[in-house]
Amino acid sequence: MTVLEAFHPAVNKRLAVSYLAEEIMGLRPENVMAVGDDFTDIEMLQYAGLGVAMGNAPVEVKAFADCVTTTIEEDGVARAVERWILRARSKRVPTPAYGDRFGSAT
Repeated sequence: MTVLEAFHPAVNKRLAVSYLAEEIMGLRPENVMAVGDDFTDIEMLQYAGLGVAMGNAPVEVKAFADCVTTTIEEDGVARAVERWILRARSKRVPTPAYGDRFGSAT
């Protein structure tokens, strides 16, 4: 399967996320978690205070993330939200080490 994504040169996911976070929601980058699985997500992962790559992301994308969750089929986004957002509300969660990989939300 071949996929072609075309973007205007002045537009990317980082700009969209930063606009929503900062201008609409009043958040700072360190209060943003972004989850991505493709090359077009790299700038967004770098922007966010916590950049999470999906387990099925290319190795090059994972290198730009703070941590790696499981694949889409293994509910990686839900596991990331559980671990880094929901649990963080109830207790202090440590900042992930570079390349941290988590496979369960417990």
